[in-house]
Amino acid sequence: MAAGGDCGGREAACGYDSYRSPLASRYASPEMCFLFSDKYKFRTWRQLWLWLAEAEQTLGLPVTEEQIQEMKSNLDNIDFKMAAEEEKQLRHDVMAHVHTFARCCPKAAGIIHLGATSCYVGDNTDLIILRNAFDLLLPKLARVISRLADFAKERADLPTLGFTHFQPAQLTTVGKRCCLWIQDLCMDLQNLKRVRDELRFRGVKGTTGTQASFLQLFEGDDQKVEQLDKMVTEKAGFKRAFIITGQTYTRKVDIEVLSVLASLGASVHKICTDIRLLANLKEMEEPFEKQQIGSSAMPYKRNPMRSERCCSLARHLMTLDDSANRRICLAEAFLTADTVLNTLQNISEGLVVYPKVIERRIRQELPFMATENIIMAMVKAGGNRQDCHEKIRVLSQQAAAVVKQEGGDNDLIERIQADAYFSPIHSQLDHLLDPSSFTGRASQQVQRFLEEEVCPLLKPYESVMKVKAELCL
Repeated sequence: MAAGGDCGGREAACGYDSYRSPLASRYASPEMCFLFSDKYKFRTWRQLWLWLAEAEQTLGLPVTEEQIQEMKSNLDNIDFKMAAEEEKQLRHDVMAHVHTFARCCPKAAGIIHLGATSCYVGDNTDLIILRNAFDLLLPKLARVISRLADFAKERADLPTLGFTHFQPAQLTTVGKRCCLWIQDLCMDLQNLKRVRDELRFRGVKGTTGTQASFLQLFEGDDQKVEQLDKMVTEKAGFKRAFIITGQTYTRKVDIEVLSVLASLGASVHKICTDIRLLANLKEMEEPFEKQQIGSSAMPYKRNPMRSERCCSLARHLMTLDDSANRRICLAEAFLTADTVLNTLQNISEGLVVYPKVIERRIRQELPFMATENIIMAMVKAGGNRQDCHEKIRVLSQQAAAVVKQEGGDNDLIERIQADAYFSPIHSQLDHLLDPSSFTGRASQQVQRFLEEEVCPLLKPYESVMKVKAELCL
């Protein structure tokens, strides 16, 4: 084999004989993979040539209806083998496909690519793909938010231990914690929609963006050149095109696209890290199927493999921020985002909560959290704040020693109940230790957030909410 590799072998290699990206072969959805396929790309090139010819005909250039119909009837008739052979000879992918299209459209051969440059098909196709890829991601993200919103609403009042620095802090609710996840995803939904809606077409600009070739075709008629640009832009489904381009559309567009996808990756990474930590505490689990195996050696294992996958791919997504290698990173970014959203939807549709485990952990920590309330209750009953504080400090240290040194349960409340000093409030202890009294306005915040921010944001996606996420692997 030659040092550069065998082109024919590359063509033939498929299935188990050649490397395939796991994103395409294992994880991403068929519809997202198709968007970045050669078939979709080169079919779109032909569609762009057709739109250009139609607009040129409308504006008076010598393009016949017979030529238009011939192009239309051959949009999907792509001889990939011929195109590969042409590119091998010409070292130019666009001209290879011009020749391939011309072969099956002999009558239209002379007007294909008339006045255009390579970036007319290359860049405009990329922009069409970016727009359509966003259109695949947006409803998927909306469904994830919807599933998590249902989860949050159902558990808005369920107290749970909150953490700072992953150390026990004050109580929150399971629903409130979930709303923190949802809030980040809502920001991502808005940002993805904004970038999608702000995408502009490169349009019909010629080799260096000056439209000189089209000005010559229309014999100096500026208005017709502008009409041509507008007509093709509208045919492609864009509201507007760039007024200024060089050979390419500005790559700032790619940077912004990758930036919002990286931000989505950050959100997913945080959510799934939380789920993995909570799974370790046995408070919450992702779905675990009946026949699923967690470990080949340890039958009891229930590894959070979906959350692990999301975290791993989200980290990858956050690194794809360099548009210089755009042929690789743009496709990878969308396939990765597609995968993490499919997986996260599957997780969110089957999250399992273990209230008894949560309750036990609250009982272990709540006595310490309740000490301030106990002190205030004693002062209201006529006690001295400083004396009470010292009593609580001593008893707390004793209880902590039982937990840390002996591995026992937190018995601070039993010690308080046994101490006659606290007899004025013994009857209040159950009330003072009610977990719901430590969650503040968490449940009200959940209700207001879902009603005022989440529901309006999801309204445009109501028609696609019933789609379930099924994972092949």
